[in-house]
Amino acid sequence: MKIAILGCRGIPNNYGGFEQLSEYLSLGLVKKGHEVYVYSSDKHIYQEKEWKGIHILHQFDPEKSIGAIGQFIYDFNCIVDSRRRKFDVILNLGYTSSSVWMKLFPKKTRIITNMDGLEWKRTKYSKKVQSFLMYAEKLAVNGSTHLVADSLAIQNYLRNKYQRESVFIAYGTNVFETPDETVLNSFKVKPYQYNMLIARMEPENNIEVILDGVHASDSGLPFFVIGNPSNKFGTHLSNKFKHDERIIFTGPIYKLEIINNLRYYSNLYFHGHSVGGTNPSLLEAMGSRALIAAHDNEFNQSVLGKDAFYFQTSEEVKVLIQTKNRASEHYLDLIQSNFVKIKNDYSWEKIVSQYEAIMTKV
Repeated sequence: MKIAILGCRGIPNNYGGFEQLSEYLSLGLVKKGHEVYVYSSDKHIYQEKEWKGIHILHQFDPEKSIGAIGQFIYDFNCIVDSRRRKFDVILNLGYTSSSVWMKLFPKKTRIITNMDGLEWKRTKYSKKVQSFLMYAEKLAVNGSTHLVADSLAIQNYLRNKYQRESVFIAYGTNVFETPDETVLNSFKVKPYQYNMLIARMEPENNIEVILDGVHASDSGLPFFVIGNPSNKFGTHLSNKFKHDERIIFTGPIYKLEIINNLRYYSNLYFHGHSVGGTNPSLLEAMGSRALIAAHDNEFNQSVLGKDAFYFQTSEEVKVLIQTKNRASEHYLDLIQSNFVKIKNDYSWEKIVSQYEAIMTKV
């Protein structure tokens, strides 16, 4: 098949979840013999027209100069370009800035949209933006020939609200099997003697709830907050907890080797995400044999099941920090169960095969 992937900022990945999906999926599809094109921002650090057998189509992207409206222009340029290339299938990742252009997609091409999470629930957006995102969601559902849900909760939501069926395909990840304790040296910690979280600094990721619990606890363990704290909410958190020496804002860390080792050797790995589908960082934590404490919601429960601790309040976080010890043999079954899930259900090989199957079917 001749396949295009739209909706990401480009590959190789140096940004986030959709970029990671685009990279692994396109590599896998090329290995299976398909002709794959990935649309990429003209500002992407990689400027060649081909990468590991994948065609790269750079399009004008003014987001850095004019802000979020630039995403709409970038998606418009990608969609217009796709009209002349006679793709068999277009995989459209997300809908926030592409849904208004749905009618411009080529008519003879099958359009599969990954519906991402419930974007309109994100508290960082104003009421007007949330209303637009609800409208955009509807446009994407009605304008796509087929839908992919990356979470069973999203699949149920689409069925109940729009009476549309979707194919459940989660994100993929790799298991981590080469721990290196020396990575901890630069962080001045020992195995299982610190707790941590990794997240973008957004309210719906419940970072403040988690840190309130850390602050209220009598634990002496350091707590690493990994993510970029430079936005308004990040600045608020940094100021609020600046006098608690246990809470350490490391800034963003992009080297997977470092992040995986930190997850592997952590006492508790906190996952506070409450909006969206299957979160890539949660899968990576599972594949890194972390002991996970997750925000109690249907998205996290659909992935973790009974193999995690759950919280909703800072008091519950406080209790978890004061009572749970990763070194205890009582929790090895939880850790191993999550690890096996990644190997069996979330491997990139399986995810690629599932996407190939729906593309072939349509």
